Formats: sequence, C-alpha cells, structure tokens
Amino acid sequence: MTTRSYFLAGFLAAAGALAFAYYLQYAQGLDPCPLCIFQRIAMAGVGLFCLIGFAHGPGVGGRRIYSALAALSAVLGAAIAARHVWLMHLPADQVPACGPGLDYLVDVMPLAEVLSTVLRGDASCAEVKGAFLGISLPAWTGIYFLMLAFGALAGIFGRFTRGRA
Repeated sequence: MTTRSYFLAGFLAAAGALAFAYYLQYAQGLDPCPLCIFQRIAMAGVGLFCLIGFAHGPGVGGRRIYSALAALSAVLGAAIAARHVWLMHLPADQVPACGPGLDYLVDVMPLAEVLSTVLRGDASCAEVKGAFLGISLPAWTGIYFLMLAFGALAGIFGRFTRGRA
C-alpha cells in the first residue's frame, strides 16, 4: 500500500463518519448535544491530518507524524465518546442539570471554561437520542474512533511505499 492511499482511506473514513452525522442531524432531525459536537471536531481532526498526509505524500518521518496526529485526534474522540456513554448510563438523579447551549457558552466564557463545562456534560448529553442494534450512537462513535486509532498506529509502525494513490 502506498502512503497516499493509506491517508486517502483515513480521510474517506473520517469524512464518511461526518457525512453520516450530518445526515442524522439534517435528514433525521437528531440534534447534536455539545459532546456530539466535540466528537465531530475530533473526527474532523482525524480527517484533516489524513487529508494533509494524502496531499503531501510524505516519506517515513512525515507519515509517522501525520499518523500520530490522526491517532491523537482519534484517541481524544474516543475519550469524549466514552465520557458521553458514561453520562448516558448514570442514574437519573445523578445526571447533571441542563446547561446553556454551546453557542452561548462560546460567547460568554473563555475557551478553557467552555471545554470544562462541556466535558462535564449535562442532561442533553445523557439522553439516548439514537441507537443501532441496541448500542447508542456515541458508543458506535467510540468504537469507530478506536478503529481509526488502530489504523493510525499502522501508519506509525507499518511499511508503505512512497508512490501515487
């Protein structure tokens, strides 16, 4: 496999996941909670680093750097998804109260405080809005992030040729 085709596959996987998320939002009416939006940002990070790797077509050192950045984005996304799943499984009396929307938080708080507030979660994040085969969408997203992370690890430790895709 060439370096470019490897990064193209990673980009298409991330872009496909984001396209599905937007399909669920705009065609199916599943509005994302703040943690869902953060997961989308992490998925966009995976896609961006893979797209840059595809465009650059780097040698071994560059491939490892882009793969490590994609892996970091995927691991962060998996951690956010795990937090989301944890909130969904809290007893009702332990779920944090609903807070203001993400747009409002960004307008009135410093970025570090926005991150802290969103990662604490609230009742909108604890609600199961969609599931497939009895598994919530954030759990599926976490699984997908882990698959992307393992794929990125292949980019760090694997052997590739430096040809065209």
